[in-house]
Amino acid sequence: MAISKDKKNTLVADLTELLSSAKTTVYAKYQGLTVAELQELRKAAREAGVKIKVVKNRLVKVAMGQIAVYKDTDTTGLTGQLLYAVSADDEVAPAKVLAEFAKNHNALSLMGGFSDLGANLSEDEVKSLAAMPTKNELIAQVVAQLLSPVTDSISGLSGGLSGIVSGLEAHAS
Repeated sequence: MAISKDKKNTLVADLTELLSSAKTTVYAKYQGLTVAELQELRKAAREAGVKIKVVKNRLVKVAMGQIAVYKDTDTTGLTGQLLYAVSADDEVAPAKVLAEFAKNHNALSLMGGFSDLGANLSEDEVKSLAAMPTKNELIAQVVAQLLSPVTDSISGLSGGLSGIVSGLEAHAS
């Protein structure tokens, strides 16, 4: 069904705003997914702070052409039925959400993406992004590394003190 020019202009304006604030955009083929599966994907994406858009590739290309960062980006990979996962907060989240969903749904296949610098991301690069820990997981790992000398010292001291007390008790008896 054809959509009006006004509706297209509104869609392009919305896409332009969404893509210009995006840290990462990942696209995937979704042919063969049911409506219920798409709703399940949207729910999982919403929980991760990712927006899922299903729009015509031509409209995405027009929107990208209006953003300075994406003006020279190669868009030849935008063919077929694609859905776009976009996050303004986390570079890894769109790839992670789609890759997780694709594990249980063979109809969804990652195709590529775009970084916030306008660089094209290949399918392998998107899969590598999906394998990375999230920002919160990385922060937790750094904090754990920073606290490890403190916890090691405390456990060493508590172990040493209990050893001394045990030795004194054994010697006293």
